[in-house]
Amino acid sequence: MSGVINELGKNRAMTILNDLDLRQLEAFSAVISAGSVTAAAKALNRSQPAVSRLIQELEQSLGYPLFIRNGPRIHPSEEALQLHQYVQKALLSLQQIRLRAQEIAHQQHRPLSIAATPALAAGLLPQALAALNLQNKVQIISESAVNTAHAVITAEADLGLCSLPLEHHAVELHWIGQSQCVVALPENDELAAHTRLSLSSLAGRRLIAPWSPQRLRGRYEKALKKVKTPLQETIETNSSANILGCVRAGLGVAILEPVTGWGMPLAGVVIRPLEEDIPYYFGVITPQGRQISTAAQALVEALADAAAHLLPGFERLPASEHPRIMRLINQD
Repeated sequence: MSGVINELGKNRAMTILNDLDLRQLEAFSAVISAGSVTAAAKALNRSQPAVSRLIQELEQSLGYPLFIRNGPRIHPSEEALQLHQYVQKALLSLQQIRLRAQEIAHQQHRPLSIAATPALAAGLLPQALAALNLQNKVQIISESAVNTAHAVITAEADLGLCSLPLEHHAVELHWIGQSQCVVALPENDELAAHTRLSLSSLAGRRLIAPWSPQRLRGRYEKALKKVKTPLQETIETNSSANILGCVRAGLGVAILEPVTGWGMPLAGVVIRPLEEDIPYYFGVITPQGRQISTAAQALVEALADAAAHLLPGFERLPASEHPRIMRLINQD
C-alpha cells in the first residue's frame, strides 16, 4: 500500500513540474519582490489582470495558495516564502544561460565567474584582479564557504576562494594560503598602544564573534581556554565587515581572520597581530577535471601574489599539505 502511495506522490510531483510555466514563475517572483500585483505588473510590463491570472494558474498547478488576500492587499504564505528561494535561483540560472548564449553568438569573451567567501571577496580578490589586464567580464559571487565550494563543484564558478577544509574530490585545490589571525579593537582602546597583543591581554573584554563555530571561531575558543582568558560574547554575526563595524562602535573587540583585518582597513579600528599562533588557512579551487581558462589560471597566481603583499608572514603551501593541516587543526 505504501508503495502505491509513494508512486502517487511521484506522479503528483511530476504533474506539478510539467505544469509549471516560466511566465508563472516570473510573475510569482515579481510579486514577492515588489510586494503587490500592481507593482509586479509594472516591473514585468504586463497588465495587472494578466499577472493575477498567472499567479492563480500557478497556485492551481501547485495545489496550495501562495498569497493570503486581505482586500486589496496580499501577503505571501509560508509555502510561498519557502518556494521563492528556489524560484529565484532557477530564474537567475536561466538569465545566465541567456547571457551566455548571447555571448557565444557574438563571440564575446566568456565571463570569469569567481565564488568567494565575503572576507576573501572583499579583502583579497580586488587586489588580485587589479594586477591583471583582463579582457573578460568578471562576475563575483559572495557566498559562505560551503556554498563557495558547491558553486565550483557545479561549475557555476570557474574559480573559488574560501577557507579550509577543502576536502571535496570534485574540486582541484591549487594552493593553500596561511597567515596569522589578528585582533581588531577601537582606536581609543588603551591596548591600541601595543604593537602586538596576547590573548590574555583581552581578558574581561566583550567579544564580537563570527557566527559559525565550525571554522575559525572554534579554534580561537580553544586557544582562549588554554590561556584561561574568558571573554564575554556580546554579538555574533556571519560577516567580517559587521564585526569591524561593531568594533568601531565600541561594542567590543574581535579575534579576526587576517584578510579582513589587513585588506579592509576601517577608520576608528586598529589591527594588531596576535602573539599566539592561530593561523588562518584558505585555498584556491577550480572544478576537478575541467580545463580552466587562461584568465582563471592567471588569477590563481595573482591571488598568491596579492596575498603575499597584503598579509604579514603569508605562506603559500602546496595542496598536498591539506591532510597535515587538517590534522593540526583538529588537534588544537
